[in-house]
Amino acid sequence: MKFNTSTRKRTVVRNREGAPSYALSAQTELYTRVVTSSLCAKFYESAEENVQRIRELVAQNDPLFTAKLAAYARERMHLRSMPLVLAVELAQAARGNAIVGKTVGRVTQRADEITELLAYYVLANGRTGTKRLNKLSKQVQKGLGEAFNRFDEYQFAKYDRAGTIKLKDALFLVHPKAKHADQQLLFDKIAKGTLETPYTWEVELSRLGQETFVDDHAKRAAFTAKWEELIGSGKLGYMALLRNLRNILEANVGQNAICQVVTTLQDAAQVGRSRQLPFRFLSAYREVQGVRSADAGRVMEALERAAQHSAANIKGFDEDASVLVACDVSGSMCQPVSARSTVQLFDVGLVLGMLLQGRCSRVITGMFGDRWKVITVPKGNALANTMVFRGREGEVGYSTNGHLVIQDLINRHQVVDKVMIFTDCQLWNSNGGSPIAKLWPRYKRVAPNAKLYLFDLAGYGTTPLSTHGGDVYLIAGWSDKVFDVLHAIEAGGDAVAEIMKMEV
Repeated sequence: MKFNTSTRKRTVVRNREGAPSYALSAQTELYTRVVTSSLCAKFYESAEENVQRIRELVAQNDPLFTAKLAAYARERMHLRSMPLVLAVELAQAARGNAIVGKTVGRVTQRADEITELLAYYVLANGRTGTKRLNKLSKQVQKGLGEAFNRFDEYQFAKYDRAGTIKLKDALFLVHPKAKHADQQLLFDKIAKGTLETPYTWEVELSRLGQETFVDDHAKRAAFTAKWEELIGSGKLGYMALLRNLRNILEANVGQNAICQVVTTLQDAAQVGRSRQLPFRFLSAYREVQGVRSADAGRVMEALERAAQHSAANIKGFDEDASVLVACDVSGSMCQPVSARSTVQLFDVGLVLGMLLQGRCSRVITGMFGDRWKVITVPKGNALANTMVFRGREGEVGYSTNGHLVIQDLINRHQVVDKVMIFTDCQLWNSNGGSPIAKLWPRYKRVAPNAKLYLFDLAGYGTTPLSTHGGDVYLIAGWSDKVFDVLHAIEAGGDAVAEIMKMEV
């Protein structure tokens, strides 16, 4: 018997379509799952299966890595739910460790995240009945206590919503220590339910909706005036503005309001502060596209500029390098990113691909399903280009024949510096031919300096090629910040190294 056997074959597994693939390390798999999840069902996996796997991976990883990943997901990838999940699962896996309290305090960055974290804590611990909040981890309590000290009355009141766990419940459970007398008065207001009702667009529209009007014309005029007031107040946040563009246009607001909307949308500083995921701009663009308004075109143009601003700092490649961007439009990529969203993984990949296309001077773009097809689009209009791709996906079918991208390069003897594939990594060959893992080394003989980047958009824990050598790299996530990892790779690092740079 040979004890010191090779480990190469041990990483070879089968993906969700039964094709040979490569398993990821516990660190890398946790990273890919966290930055590509929204706690809803995936094409190949239920929400419960996804959470269970994350729980297992947290137990397998060092607590420090999990804590840093939670901070990375919240602050770099601009995710909200998954950092809270990580913090709670870390509390389970590293009981009593002070890093739990630090992580909970770090990722709870909005007042409503206090109750969101507790709701997941109840769920994760299988708590039911009236005493579901009877006990709380000391470190979770400490972290949430820090969070309570962070917010003012407006922030608490804005998110003091009806739910299974209310802000008052959280206050009684956490028992935060007030830093000063005014804060104690604020905590007393939470306990008594006497927080001052905030001025928010939801509150204002709700009040208006409860009024009685003489006729529909008067009602429409009132809502037009209210939207103009909200826009002029400067209190309509950037995300609220994105979500309400259709409502604003359909309310037929005046030109002063439209000018304010356009100015806000395309302001580079506000785009940066808003920390919107790129597909949010696409979702808004798609909504506006369906509105019959003379101002819709101006708003769509502003959204294009906003998307460009979000991609302005993309790093990690020489702009003169030749790049091939290939987008997976297979059936499994038609999965919504969340239960309430019309945006699909398909769209996320297309938007990221088009943002990258806009930053490259020499680029080939295309999509693959049953077939691989090059589709040439002009530079600079990432959202419009995404819609062009979206309207043509049926031209290539719905399988996942990513190997055809590399096979085409070999057949044409075409040299490119970087091949970037946006996919869920569940590649399989529906029409035969060599797998991509065998084709890539062949292409390296055509283009010895070429590099292959797999942008994982689903986090199933496998890759179609080994990422250990061969100039093959894995990047995951839905944010434009994935390109920061690309930059790190070019500097000799990787995603895990970037995560470990986070301070906790």
